[in-house]
Amino acid sequence: MPAGPERANRVAIVGASSLRGKELKQVLQDRDFPAGEIMLLDESVMAGTLTEAGGEPTFIRELAEDSFEGVRFAFFAGTTFDTQRNWAAAQRAGATVIDLTGGVAASGKSTMWIPSLGALLPPRPGPGANGSALPTPYYSPPTPVIVACTLAAAFGKFQPQRIATVLFPPVSERDQPGIEELESQTTNVLSFRPIQRAIFDAQVAFNLLSSYGGDSKPSMADLRKGIARDLNTYLAGRAPVPAIQLVQAPVFYGYAFTAFAEFQSVLTNNQAEAAFGNLGVKVDAAGEAGPTNVGIAGESEIHLGPMEADPSVPAGRWFWGVADNLRLAATNAVRVAEELIAESLIA
Repeated sequence: MPAGPERANRVAIVGASSLRGKELKQVLQDRDFPAGEIMLLDESVMAGTLTEAGGEPTFIRELAEDSFEGVRFAFFAGTTFDTQRNWAAAQRAGATVIDLTGGVAASGKSTMWIPSLGALLPPRPGPGANGSALPTPYYSPPTPVIVACTLAAAFGKFQPQRIATVLFPPVSERDQPGIEELESQTTNVLSFRPIQRAIFDAQVAFNLLSSYGGDSKPSMADLRKGIARDLNTYLAGRAPVPAIQLVQAPVFYGYAFTAFAEFQSVLTNNQAEAAFGNLGVKVDAAGEAGPTNVGIAGESEIHLGPMEADPSVPAGRWFWGVADNLRLAATNAVRVAEELIAESLIA
């Protein structure tokens, strides 16, 4: 039988047992991605785990040197270490690497891409991303970068004097161990027992944190620097770069944020709704309560509450929003592959 689009698009997910890997597999299925096979790969300790892909039972396979033979798209969704150790092997095998971990971006050889912003901010190749006979690797950035870049793109034509964003990461950004630590801490605090601090080296339960304990790696300062680096890489010279701050929230899922922007003239509700709507952002109507971490679970878009005027700054506007951190990041990565397939069909 001739190889049609589906049969040609063999997919590998590296880090298939991670929260990002599981969400990525679900998004591929929900979007009816034309994959002939979805191959699940992970470190040896997870190999042999029974799961399903495409509605069929399958096993997670051990990641090996020859794992990428015949693969068209290799999604890296596990640890940065696994990505850095294996992405070049995937590229040599002819696979297009789509990295959700930042491991390839650290090499300076990937192209960062947010497809929802393509009309305003097309993908910008990193140093060394081109000029090779091998497939270009792509970096699909994490949720806070997608959120901040979307704000910058929406505000750009209104010439903001400043944009500041406070991001509230959920513990699921630290994968399953982060979930388990918050769950354990919550139970132990209520039972007046000592709490575990292996991941955050601090009490996250019933608390807000501006920094983690000294033994937590990466530190919150490192996370903030990484987000800022990605923003400057993607936005510099094309849109205003927002100032950012992180505050760890005691929630399992959902990346909440609040943003302040001051403009040269007053931004109207209609202008804001049109600007964000063109970028695929869902904006609640005036009078609605606004999005919540629980309410947006499973949604692929950024959700914004109604714009609010600042009582002290006449042209200042506040925005509250939430995104499903796992779903938004996974959807962005899958959209990168979909765009590449569309380009190949057009060509």
